[in-house]
Amino acid sequence: MGRSQNSFIKNQKVKKRMQKRKEKEEKKKERQENNNKGGDLDDMIAYVDEFGNIVDEKPEEPKPDDKKKKES
Repeated sequence: MGRSQNSFIKNQKVKKRMQKRKEKEEKKKERQENNNKGGDLDDMIAYVDEFGNIVDEKPEEPKPDDKKKKES
């Protein structure tokens, strides 16, 4: 009688261990799918506008002044 109970407890431990391993693998897959690291370079770049504020969009290029060209 003691032998059958020991094997039952061993089987329960094995099942519990396998369940934990399965849950761990599922969590690992979920983390890999939702990984945001290593995104686009454009997403990582920030620009500073003329007022010193950090913005995501690239600032407009200043238009060349015609007066400076004429003076030269």
